[in-house]
Amino acid sequence: NMTNKRNLVVKDNTLINASYRLGLVEQRLLLLAVVAIRQQGQKITADTKISLHAESYKEHFGVSRQVAYQALKDGCDGIFGREYSYKDITEQGERVVRSHWVSQIAYIEQTATVELYFTPDVLAKITELEKHFTQYELERVAKLNSKYAVRLYEIVISWRNKGKTDLISLDDLRERLGLLPDEYTLTHNFKSRVLEKSIDEINEKTDIKISYEQHKQGRNIKGFTFAIKTHKNKTDKADNQRDGNTIDAFSSLGMTDKQRQMFASKLSQLPQLGHLAPAGADYADFARWIEQDLLDPERASFYRPYLAMVGYKFKD
Repeated sequence: NMTNKRNLVVKDNTLINASYRLGLVEQRLLLLAVVAIRQQGQKITADTKISLHAESYKEHFGVSRQVAYQALKDGCDGIFGREYSYKDITEQGERVVRSHWVSQIAYIEQTATVELYFTPDVLAKITELEKHFTQYELERVAKLNSKYAVRLYEIVISWRNKGKTDLISLDDLRERLGLLPDEYTLTHNFKSRVLEKSIDEINEKTDIKISYEQHKQGRNIKGFTFAIKTHKNKTDKADNQRDGNTIDAFSSLGMTDKQRQMFASKLSQLPQLGHLAPAGADYADFARWIEQDLLDPERASFYRPYLAMVGYKFKD
């Protein structure tokens, strides 16, 4: 990773919950664009040109150069024509707002580069980080091949700290997954071909495990709730078998577990890192999240400058 930055994708929840239809390629382009915005680290306006390269697509999604070139071309056509909608509550009542994703998009054949400009409406939602937001790392959805799995992951991940979503009505879920009214109209088809397939893929390839429960009103399905568990990885198991003074062999930071806990707590309070906290998390939740990150050598390196700020003395 050239930047050593975590490829965090941050979207305002309104955007997450917006009803829009994007194919897998367009979703991936959008994810890369949001990551590019984060890495620029400056105020992005409707006049800011965002450039995406086929090499970046190839690297992130593990495809051949040829496939990446074609994906960028197709994604250009797809994303330009797409729009999304969301509901806004005002004093006058409910507004249903429709917006396009981009105001202008160009594909440069010679360099296999896409240049795009986001609409002000989308920019406001991506950059308003002080409001509730949902975040996940690009790598965590990079392996998902189904557009429905990516959408379902985005919908449920904002409830991760609660462990369970609120009830999502069948119509709302269909709309958020981007299904047309005439697609998978029979509920058992929807469940087996869209819902269960997406859940299987999410459980196999991402950092969470989800299961669903259906809720009926009479004989009809009213909606669904999803239970969410975070995968326990090998480092978690090893962690449980060590006492608090064992030097952490995983993160190359040379920390004991007690230090890791203490510094994770300090890092969670840093204003510079506040925007990384999961939606709805309090400081204790965020500190636990950082603790896990400090066990991972790649992620731990991201925190090095911030650890120095809170007084950690590096051995190297």
